[in-house]
Amino acid sequence: MSRRTLRGSMLASASVLALSIAPGAARAQQSVTLGEISVVSTSPVGAGGGNSSPALNLDRAAQIAPTVPVAPGSVRLRGSEQPLNKIPSTVETITTRQIDVDRGTDNILATFARETPGVNLSDSQGNSNRVDLNYRGFTASPVQGVPQGLAVYQNGIRINEAFGDVVNFDLIPPQAVQRIDVVTGNPVFGLNAIGGAVNIQMKNGFTWQGTEISAFGGSDGRTAGYLEYGKVSDNWSFYFTGDGLNDRGWRYENPSTIGRLYADLGYRAQDSEFHLIGLAARSFYGAAAATPVDFTHVDPRAIFTYPQTQTTEVGTIQLTGRVDISPTWDLAGNAYFRRFSERYVDGNDGNFEQCSSRSSFRGSLCYQDDGFSPSAGQSQNAFRNQFLLLGQQNQRIPFTRNVPYGTIDTTQTESQGYGGSLQAANRDRVFGLPNSFVIGGSVDAADYSFKSSSTLGVINPNLLISTDPSNPYYGNIPGLGTPYLRTLGALGIAPSSVAGSNLYLGLYATDTLDVTDRLSLTAGFRLNYAHIRSVDQTGFSPDVTGTHEYTKVNPLAGLTYQFDPALNLYGSYSESNRAPTPLELACANPNQPCLLPNSLVADPPLKQVTGQTYEVGFRGVIPNFLSGGNLTYKAGVFRTDLKNDIIQIAVAGNAARAYYTNVPATRRQGIEVSAEYVVNPDLLVYANYALIDATYQFDQTLSSPNNPLSDDGAIFVHKGNKIPLIPDHQIKAGFEYNITPNWRFGLNVSAFSSSYFRGDDSNLNRKLPAYYVMNLTTKYQVTKNLEIFGLITNLTNNRYATFGTFAEPGAIAGNLSINDPRTTTLAQPLSIYAGLTYRFGPEPVAMAPEPIIRKY
Repeated sequence: MSRRTLRGSMLASASVLALSIAPGAARAQQSVTLGEISVVSTSPVGAGGGNSSPALNLDRAAQIAPTVPVAPGSVRLRGSEQPLNKIPSTVETITTRQIDVDRGTDNILATFARETPGVNLSDSQGNSNRVDLNYRGFTASPVQGVPQGLAVYQNGIRINEAFGDVVNFDLIPPQAVQRIDVVTGNPVFGLNAIGGAVNIQMKNGFTWQGTEISAFGGSDGRTAGYLEYGKVSDNWSFYFTGDGLNDRGWRYENPSTIGRLYADLGYRAQDSEFHLIGLAARSFYGAAAATPVDFTHVDPRAIFTYPQTQTTEVGTIQLTGRVDISPTWDLAGNAYFRRFSERYVDGNDGNFEQCSSRSSFRGSLCYQDDGFSPSAGQSQNAFRNQFLLLGQQNQRIPFTRNVPYGTIDTTQTESQGYGGSLQAANRDRVFGLPNSFVIGGSVDAADYSFKSSSTLGVINPNLLISTDPSNPYYGNIPGLGTPYLRTLGALGIAPSSVAGSNLYLGLYATDTLDVTDRLSLTAGFRLNYAHIRSVDQTGFSPDVTGTHEYTKVNPLAGLTYQFDPALNLYGSYSESNRAPTPLELACANPNQPCLLPNSLVADPPLKQVTGQTYEVGFRGVIPNFLSGGNLTYKAGVFRTDLKNDIIQIAVAGNAARAYYTNVPATRRQGIEVSAEYVVNPDLLVYANYALIDATYQFDQTLSSPNNPLSDDGAIFVHKGNKIPLIPDHQIKAGFEYNITPNWRFGLNVSAFSSSYFRGDDSNLNRKLPAYYVMNLTTKYQVTKNLEIFGLITNLTNNRYATFGTFAEPGAIAGNLSINDPRTTTLAQPLSIYAGLTYRFGPEPVAMAPEPIIRKY
């Protein structure tokens, strides 16, 4: 069969798919088309102009398959757009249709976990809306204090928040997402792109039109819904969506409330396009922490001390634009302002005791001095005295026997970020050969403030921490309710108030040259500069005040070779880096640990993390494979070596107390294999496997005082020890089947091998057990306007945990005590959701077909 014949067969099969892949063929959108994932943006700016590029959202059939070269003159590629067959690294893509399958979860990360190879979720918060996304052993997390190894962009702007690089996926409305690309081995995405970059592109009025409402609900009192509207009028477009979710959570004291608004006003001329974009979102969660296994063995819904609440707000206004300067030059860019606010209220064990008899304050309340050592030449009296607890007016607090002291710790993080990007692209031929050249720069600046304090409380027998001195269980307790606790030496616990600023600058260039019609070479670089300034405003931690600068040039080199339309080979080498966050820089001293995320103290400076990534693999599509179906496939291997990786180290006492340190080297390497088979129009089947070998590459003693197999709080990490919370093996598979033309049914399963508890870096303890989770999906097109849908998660009601760490054993309150130091967050049990979607209009806009090529 000739190449032309093969391409023709692929176009023909795609045309059939365009008419029949979706049941009911009634869907109020025009954004998803056959070639959607044949072209990928290889920089955050992409093509500019609101992500409505006809190449990324093809309404022509010129590029239906990623392994078929682009027909000359068929579609103009702009900015950093590249056909997949010229990208020398892995790209994973999530589409609107895939997100729609998980609609009942109201969470885009559920789709990642279900279908993307190399992804696992880790739930340290006990709430499925606030989980850590782990890809190839690198993390994007909403939790302050978790080292972040993925860069995340939304409409071309960086949404790793200024203070701790956290990422709040829950503040992104899922129904507004047009596509998500996970791009590996590309330093153009700037800081934190060590494990890859998550590039989220949102809908606008040019890519989605119609009016749609949806309402759904189910387990744990969940009620949710959204409104979506898109319209084009002459050269103008408008898109709006608003949604909300509320449930009581499956654990005690574990409610969730989410509200989100998103809008896009667009203008398009023959040679330009501009968009004004706004986002406002707020979330509230309760009971955000792991629970001792002693408690969950009795009641899986159990929590530890409370209150534990988190309130997060974000607002963004953004302008994006694109101008065609000539037939081969285009200019694109964006500018933005972003405001972020997070308030955390956390009830904790106080870790207090009567002051030592070797101090001058016997009879007063002191902070536990476990894990601290006297300075050289320091007397025992001076050493013990520095742990005396004081209130806001420097008053001492009397010690009361048989009282389980606790604290209510509060933090408030505020940041205002602003910046933009500018990018030029050229596609003139070089020495007569097709060539794509991109050059650009970015500026991301932010001002931040962080305040924290602790109020003295008591742990009641029901684990509620209260601050009223007249306690119904323990009687009168002097000093309860004392705010702004600190120790005399500002060790262990002290109020904090820090202000500062970040300035991140980037300059990048890439070039892809088609040496032949089969071979493409890519080379490029990005220069990253980070300037981080912080000022202590309390006087307790003057060493927090300081300025840190980091600079690195990260190269990129790679190639792709098109053997034939069914086989594309790729390989690349790249470097990357991330600067320590202000939180990490301010909490790097083991003698002054932070109650994360509740305190900041003095710091020895941390080094930046640098990475080297090697990747090679092949991908392709086989049309007319078994019963006229189409098989897409991918297989690849990767390795990322990090120097000066930053890890979190626990100290004695509260499990939330920790500090940060550089370690010499870590490695993530692995294998990914995936395939997807589509038979028009009734069947879709996928399966993938990933091996992720995440290890320490050094020999060193680390602190892990609550580890039951530690040596007086010390553990000995050896080269080759596994990094905790990363399963070695994961398998994912699923299918969707049209039982009737209007009724679609699906089943999917994900299985993960065991992993080590956080704090067990020496790999001595029992692991978190292997687990699997199965989900069932269905939808039915009642009329051309009305669709009903259902989702069952954890169909077999499997009991498992994706997160575990260690806590200090001992009495807690009343008859409650911790004997087993392990704490976990159990996964959500079997949950059922159902709802309906209504699309207005006598003739709703027909759903454009899903791409025939989605996974490679």
